[in-house]
Amino acid sequence: MEAAAAIIAVICALVVAFAVIAMVRAVRAVKRGVDRTVTQARRTVEDTRLKARQYTAPGAAGEVAQLRLSLRTSMRATQEVLRSGMADDSSLSESMALFERLSAHGRELEEDLRKLETEPDRDRVAARLPDLRERTERITHSADSLRWAAQDRARQFADDDLTLLSEQIRMEAGALRHWEDEAEAASPEPQPGAKSQARATDRAATSAPGAGQSAGPGAGPERPAINGRNDRWQAGYSWQKTKRPESTA
Repeated sequence: MEAAAAIIAVICALVVAFAVIAMVRAVRAVKRGVDRTVTQARRTVEDTRLKARQYTAPGAAGEVAQLRLSLRTSMRATQEVLRSGMADDSSLSESMALFERLSAHGRELEEDLRKLETEPDRDRVAARLPDLRERTERITHSADSLRWAAQDRARQFADDDLTLLSEQIRMEAGALRHWEDEAEAASPEPQPGAKSQARATDRAATSAPGAGQSAGPGAGPERPAINGRNDRWQAGYSWQKTKRPESTA
């Protein structure tokens, strides 16, 4: 009894431990989902604000908002392309490492632009804009180059795979039609003069006198195969004439 009670206690403890672990994992998953949703919502709100500001704010303030929006859009698009491509192409890991280094410069530039956006001194903003514009163009150009190269690589792999697949399908279709090759191999090749001889024989048989008529004496002309009447309908009605035999004069 004591051994059975100990076994039951151990089983209950394991069940409770597994339940606690499952609950902790579920809570963490929910928390990650909530954080991801909140982050995406904040990003959407910030992008919408920058889009509105670049059209409504005059002068340097609008240009700063435009630079921030351009930087955020380029970096985010490149990150999504590289992350999605790494699942099928492991060679993109080096590109992803380079992008992480580029992201550090992008975050630093984003912080400088954000601070400059709230700068009350317009002259200072106008003085720093050329340098910030150049840095933004360099970072976005590097990010775009990585993204375009990854997209071209994926497209080339897809084209090569499609070409190989088309060739394999063509070979398989030819193998499925093997009976055509067997029929051509089984049929004997006609002699060079066989066709001309057969055509001459058919022409002679067609032009012979009495073709299509019986050769016996007293044989009449051949009756047509279809005379437009059905003999079964000729008898049994009082208003129809009786069919006369052919021997009657």
